[in-house]
Amino acid sequence: MSFRKVVRQSKFRHVFGQPVKNDQCYEDIRVSRVTWDSTFCAVNPKFLAVIVEASGGGAFMVLPLSKTGRIDKAYPTVCGHTGPVLDIDWCPHNDEVIASGSEDCTVMVWQIPENGLTSPLTEPVVVLEGHTKRVGIITWHPTARNVLLSAGCDNVVLIWNVGTAEELYRLDSLHPDLIYNVSWNHNGSLFCSACKDKSVRIIDPRRGTLVAEREKAHEGARPMRAIFLADGKVFTTGFSRMSERQLALWDPDNFEEPKALQELDSSNGALLPFYDPDTSVVYVCGKGDSSIRYFEITDEPPYIHFLNTFTSKEPQRGMGSMPKRGLEVSKCEIARFYKLHERKCEPIVMTVPRKSDLFQDDLYPDTAGPEAALEAEDWVSGQDADPILISLREAYVPSKQRDLKVSRRNVLSDSRPASSSRPGAATATTITDVPIGALAGAGESGKLEEVMQELRALQVLVKEQGERISRLEEQLGRMENGDT
Repeated sequence: MSFRKVVRQSKFRHVFGQPVKNDQCYEDIRVSRVTWDSTFCAVNPKFLAVIVEASGGGAFMVLPLSKTGRIDKAYPTVCGHTGPVLDIDWCPHNDEVIASGSEDCTVMVWQIPENGLTSPLTEPVVVLEGHTKRVGIITWHPTARNVLLSAGCDNVVLIWNVGTAEELYRLDSLHPDLIYNVSWNHNGSLFCSACKDKSVRIIDPRRGTLVAEREKAHEGARPMRAIFLADGKVFTTGFSRMSERQLALWDPDNFEEPKALQELDSSNGALLPFYDPDTSVVYVCGKGDSSIRYFEITDEPPYIHFLNTFTSKEPQRGMGSMPKRGLEVSKCEIARFYKLHERKCEPIVMTVPRKSDLFQDDLYPDTAGPEAALEAEDWVSGQDADPILISLREAYVPSKQRDLKVSRRNVLSDSRPASSSRPGAATATTITDVPIGALAGAGESGKLEEVMQELRALQVLVKEQGERISRLEEQLGRMENGDT
């Protein structure tokens, strides 16, 4: 007699969310009150950026992640816009470069000093002017260096080469109404958009053509969102005709019917989806809600599987999501959100409970790193490339970023960081790169040679120990997973 499995097997079934302690929050931040459905927050492994209230213009605050606690009212901001800032986005290929869109109809790209701001930043590296109404959507290309997409309330999508400050493509006839959001696909060859006319569109930006369109994806009149998943499917959030909030999964090859459609509740806040391509988990945060729901997307019906809900007391004004390479892998952290309250930002950690302290390779497949796969010119010429992946086994350590420089003819100076490596290897590089002159004052040349020989021997020893530890971790991991 066969028994039907009642509970679906999933390693993410027990994911739980936990806010950090009060002393690890960012207090006394006056979060913007502008009426616009963006996240108001952007975060990367070095900095947290939050759009804040500003008199006589628009501003956002950039804080080093370590600067927790109460933020001084006089703390410097990025304040070059003449109208309120509506959206911000960190460059995926340079952790010190951020773009902002504003009600002043401009897009600005900023270089943040390596250790954060010490004085107000008013001069952007480049100003991109091309929209005739406020710019509410900013998103960088996932794999091509210096390619930036902006969308405004003039219903126009512009794609820029930030390195030369030039407009690459202008898509002004594809959206008849206000654009709610834009999302690139995995390799940046297409993007999808959600529009006020209730249509979800998939667009080829280089050809300027509509690849697929689904009218009335959600029949309600309130804002909806559409994001690309790693396998090319499209996940949408919106409202039904009865104003109930909905989630849907679509296959662009068959846009007639959704693969899955779920109704959540009858709240009226727009649902902001955050997608993790490594785990296929979608986190859904409603503006004005006090909860984060998360779902696993699979190839088996019903395709969208509810996992759990993180609930707190305070409603969220906005939300930022940390890229995978900024998480603490030793604590089995699979996501970290930065929840905006009225006057503070509170990190929320999503964790998979595991007994072992070893690296969990099933939770952390290789993920998109900070290296650009293409230059802007390559992408314009028609090339596509998947993101360059890095391993999180050694917890990615960022290297020194180069400054962003704009040339009207030449592309940006190369800002790609060195590839991540084992701590032992990093130590070895440091040792062999010690300049002789720096040690010359220590004594005679014979003593210097002795010191260098000892350092080389240490270098070999560190490398051997690192490899041994790695082998032992793999063996122990296999034993714990039940492999022979």
